[in-house]
Amino acid sequence: MSDITVFGAGAFGTALAISLAREGLEVSLVARDEAHAREMRERRENARRLPGVPLPERVRPTASPEGAAAICLLAVPMQALAGYLEGIAPHLEGRSLVACCKGIDLASRQGATAVITGACPSARPAVLSGPSFAVDIAAGLPTALTIACENEREAEALQHALSTASLRLYRTTDVIGVELGGALKNVIAIAAGVTIGAGLGESARAALMTRGLAEITRFALARGARAETLAGLSGFGDLVLTCTSGKSRNYAFGLALGQGVGAGQTGTVEGIATAKAVSDIAGSLGFDMPVSRAVAALVATRITVEEAMEALLARPLRKE
Repeated sequence: MSDITVFGAGAFGTALAISLAREGLEVSLVARDEAHAREMRERRENARRLPGVPLPERVRPTASPEGAAAICLLAVPMQALAGYLEGIAPHLEGRSLVACCKGIDLASRQGATAVITGACPSARPAVLSGPSFAVDIAAGLPTALTIACENEREAEALQHALSTASLRLYRTTDVIGVELGGALKNVIAIAAGVTIGAGLGESARAALMTRGLAEITRFALARGARAETLAGLSGFGDLVLTCTSGKSRNYAFGLALGQGVGAGQTGTVEGIATAKAVSDIAGSLGFDMPVSRAVAALVATRITVEEAMEALLARPLRKE
């Protein structure tokens, strides 16, 4: 019987499994298919998604959702979460389900915890978010994240269960703030990449990040989030990391757009779907989200990089 089950054998899910196993926990790492699980068992590494990092013996790769632990981490892309849960929901009744994805579901316009509740009403949903890269977590480098759950006691229990020597978790009951901070920072990261890729400079990127954080905060507060959450790890912290590192898929995607070399990507770029979702939501509410709107139009090829920048720079002067 495992202490923790990680659903999703991508880079981030594998890194979390490795970190928890190093603490002496028994971890089941659930891949999408038996071929991938067998490959990890035989090679003792996830060569497809996190090559060169050995899997501790306490990590048990499998493709079966049966026998899920009391605490399950859902490390699958946001746009795949609802469909994934639909297939395994009977195995998750009564569990603590921790979403480790960032974004807004395009079909329902909901965050991860609402998607979890819809698929598994008896489960206890939570979300894990913050500034982190899989390679850093897998290497045991110091990382701090936020665990959010509406129930304070549940949040505290998850905080203690999932913290490790190198992975420090802070807890909050502001689920909305954590979800929106993690989701919207990906949109701003695409814009930051475009800024650097187009040769507009680091000063322009700093300005865009600052106005992006203001945009995220306004939107999140209107949805019931708390301001301190957006100033914390899952807001400001994650924004800084994602907007400044080449290891960020969203930033790298924007960089390619800005350089005019195409928008091809090999991994999940959650900010693409999030930009569309948040722009649709803001439009229906009459809410002003200029950066998100520009990114949504840019990735849909409705406007060029030059037109996006001109639109943002032509906005009326105002108080900060």
